[in-house]
Amino acid sequence: MQTQTPEQLTNKKCVPCEGGVPKYSLDEARAQLANLTGWRLTHEGQRIRKDWVVKNFTAGIDFFNRVATVAEDEQHHPDLHLEGYRNAAIELYTHAIGGLSENDFILAAKIDRLPISLKK
Repeated sequence: MQTQTPEQLTNKKCVPCEGGVPKYSLDEARAQLANLTGWRLTHEGQRIRKDWVVKNFTAGIDFFNRVATVAEDEQHHPDLHLEGYRNAAIELYTHAIGGLSENDFILAAKIDRLPISLKK
């Protein structure tokens, strides 16, 4: 799998996955993550995650609503976490294959373009 820039990823559309798609290897995932700011591998390289400290609870919910709109448009749905009212996190992986696919990096790049009110 070829490493892509965030611009290349945001110009793509997620492809429906019902399985049968090869997972990114750990090396492929690391190489792709090098182009995405703040995302890291979790779950032994099977997921990617990014954390933010938002201004307040409402800022977190507003951000998650924007993420939900993009996720619905892409038909690829992340795990959203809001803890302690301002600690927001998103985890991405392709459920049907139990690991990372191009869809996860496409959605991560699109999420990175969304506005978010961070704690100062």
